[in-house]
Amino acid sequence: MAITHTEVQQVGELVRQHAEHFDRLLTEIRRVIVGQDNLLRKMLVGLLSDGHLLLEGVPGLAKTTAVASLARAINTRFQRLQFTPDLLPADIIGTMVFQPQDASFVVKKGPVFANIVLADEINRAPAKVQSALLEAMQERQVTIGETTLKLDEPFLVLATQNPIEQEGTYPLPEAQVDRFMLKLLVDYPSIEEERLILDRMGPQRSAPEVSATIEPEQVFAARKVLDDIYMDDKVKDYIVTLVHATRTPHEFGLDVGDWIEYGASPRATIYLARGARAMAFLGGRGYVTPQDVKDIAPDVLRHRVIVSYEAQAEEKTSEDVIRSLLDHVPVP
Repeated sequence: MAITHTEVQQVGELVRQHAEHFDRLLTEIRRVIVGQDNLLRKMLVGLLSDGHLLLEGVPGLAKTTAVASLARAINTRFQRLQFTPDLLPADIIGTMVFQPQDASFVVKKGPVFANIVLADEINRAPAKVQSALLEAMQERQVTIGETTLKLDEPFLVLATQNPIEQEGTYPLPEAQVDRFMLKLLVDYPSIEEERLILDRMGPQRSAPEVSATIEPEQVFAARKVLDDIYMDDKVKDYIVTLVHATRTPHEFGLDVGDWIEYGASPRATIYLARGARAMAFLGGRGYVTPQDVKDIAPDVLRHRVIVSYEAQAEEKTSEDVIRSLLDHVPVP
């Protein structure tokens, strides 16, 4: 059904009203985090889109602090899980505890029963532990013994991993990485930002505390508004074409086919549309533009486009492939 210009304007007005809450949320987090604007905005995209995030960056770039600040700025429950090689699935999801009084078993819930879960250094835990968390992410429920328990909403997992330290790590398989909506690369601050960090964290100074700024109900309301944001058929076709190009780049005259082992799954199409709507929301618009798609595409696709051994031999990464696709796939 066609949507009128007036209806788009009405949605835009609704978006601007709800986006004010998230502007306040960003302002509150920036009291603690210097710079990292891309990281902070994309964390809000994940929150609005109900999608989990994987954060990759070297130690000391405030990944953990950013996630903790986001959780504290929302009046909700937060848990941090420090992944280690000796961690067990029961340490995450919980277990059955024997009650000697009446010889029965009761469920003891694990730390995954929170609203925002930080999985710190997720690649340090073995596959069985990773799977326990990723099942909860996908199904939004946990089975302990014969009891299946639903996880509370909102439920958001933000996992971090260190790209440079390989000893004692268990890389996430591609099928499990695909469950993360976005993979964000956290980079070093600029000279000006690092100087500001130095000034803020001088002698005898402690980091400012983050106060709860919004309620979970405001997040749910914003998600409903997100569904009403208008996306033209041409933008939808652009999203599908972009994902299709990761599988058959030769159809678009791109000479990167030898670099791609596997293209993006249909999950990428769904997340591109959700992410583009969230970008429009944060921009205060009631409609999606092709630029919204281009802005979120690298974060949606970088962990879904698997490069070949030939690409690795030529020192080409998924970033190079995605950049080539965005440059050559026609924009509506």
